Amino acid sequence: MGVLEPWDLPAARQPARIECERRRDVLKPRTSVRRRAQAGSGSAWREIPIDRGDVGVRVDLVVLRHLAHEPGVSRARIQKWIDGGRVFVNGRPAPRPAWRVAEGDRLEIDGREIRVRARPRAEAAAVDVLFEDAHLMAVNKPAGVVVHPSYRHTSGTLMNALLHRSASWPSGDAPALLTRLDKLTSGVLLVAKRREVVARLQHEMRTERIEKDYLAVVHGRPTPARGTIDLALDRDPWDRRKVTVTDRGGQHAVTRYERIGVGEAHSLLRCRLVTGRMHQIRVHLAAKGWPLVGDPVYGRPGALPAFPRQALHAWRVALTHPVTGERLEVSAPLPDDLRALCEALGFGLQASGLTLVPLTSQPGMQRDSGSS
Repeated sequence: MGVLEPWDLPAARQPARIECERRRDVLKPRTSVRRRAQAGSGSAWREIPIDRGDVGVRVDLVVLRHLAHEPGVSRARIQKWIDGGRVFVNGRPAPRPAWRVAEGDRLEIDGREIRVRARPRAEAAAVDVLFEDAHLMAVNKPAGVVVHPSYRHTSGTLMNALLHRSASWPSGDAPALLTRLDKLTSGVLLVAKRREVVARLQHEMRTERIEKDYLAVVHGRPTPARGTIDLALDRDPWDRRKVTVTDRGGQHAVTRYERIGVGEAHSLLRCRLVTGRMHQIRVHLAAKGWPLVGDPVYGRPGALPAFPRQALHAWRVALTHPVTGERLEVSAPLPDDLRALCEALGFGLQASGLTLVPLTSQPGMQRDSGSS
């Protein structure tokens, strides 16, 4: 009689959580014979890239996150794929939809279950380059531009323009986005040109060695003037496109902020992402009662001043160059619409560079770990 695996047990007897070390032993890669026999011949397996935001999250939610823009994909349908043995973790069928993904896991799905998305096309379009060498580049994304093609945006994205620009790069080089911004957020984005650079900078991001500073115009006057917001985030159970603060698990999320301008009813903040969760700054500030001006999802509907987008700008990125080892700091100038908003609210910006002291954990900085 063979050893019972966790997925062989009735649901009521399955452990709620298996430690990572045991998980890797149970779900370690095996021969593909069983997979072919169970999934059927002719399967085209598609690997889903696991990032740090997926660790500890249910496998059905991880698949949904990465396939949300595919036509016909829903959480209920994904759960049926898992029950039918069409989703694999480390070469074995995922035991159940609630199975938690661990760091280092390899996640695959039967490609026959989803439509194949065409490779993004190269399109001639202007790219505002802030820095570029043979290894990486930093670009200034305007508000209103989608970063990467999706089901709803197949062309006209920043990636389409980068692919056109990369035609003149050495053979084997290709653009890889290291950071992403929402469509209505402006500012600096990092782009790697070589695969080894991607791996090195992803490691730097996991170890929180890359500084990412944003400028945000918010309703109200944040108090204290400088602090840290430490609130876990999770997908909104009623709308998977939104994120909400949670005290029941979720993903660890930390944002530092500093009040650098004050008007009659609004403030200008500089925010630093310690972690990089979806909609993190927008949700953290809204949870504290300081929503972004113009935010169509987490803001105050109808509140003045009227602004056509969330007043958020990825202002500065600082890192150690992955090849030369030199310190690299890149900033994107404040766009005209945000500059006009700041001046209208009386923040009195004196220089386009916005020279500011480093935003780090300093004496006097207060931590806020509960929502108001």
